[in-house]
Amino acid sequence: MNVLDAAYDTVHDYPGGAGPLAERLTRLNKDGERVPMSEAVLNSKVNPNTTSHHLTLAEADRLMGLTGDYRILHALAGTHGFVVQRVEAPESGSIIHALLAAAAAKGDLAETIAQAMADNRITGNESDQVSRDVMRVIAALVQVSHHAEAAAERGGV
Repeated sequence: MNVLDAAYDTVHDYPGGAGPLAERLTRLNKDGERVPMSEAVLNSKVNPNTTSHHLTLAEADRLMGLTGDYRILHALAGTHGFVVQRVEAPESGSIIHALLAAAAAKGDLAETIAQAMADNRITGNESDQVSRDVMRVIAALVQVSHHAEAAAERGGV
């Protein structure tokens, strides 16, 4: 998905669409008062066929924060050959627990790939599942790294 389509979908998939979301996108006017963006302006900013209005980076950031929808971020990353994965702070437990969880995630990935390849072809849905499982492995490995960093700061495991 390209970034323009991602922005359009983020706005139009929001509960109630552009209207309620525009109300939450406020700015300060010349008198220092908070005023909402108009629905028409928001629609224009995310319409890929409109050249007169453009979504700013700050507005895209605010949209993602308000909606919890990160398709814009994923589209930008994908365009440039990257993937984005949320990584939470280390969960409770030890570095060994985190390493074992990463190994389990890797096993799940191997199982997903084996099932997908059973008929010697990979469908779009299977490819999507492989991608999700790869991201789980990456996130689990980052947890191992976070536990190592936390242990180093504490001076022990």
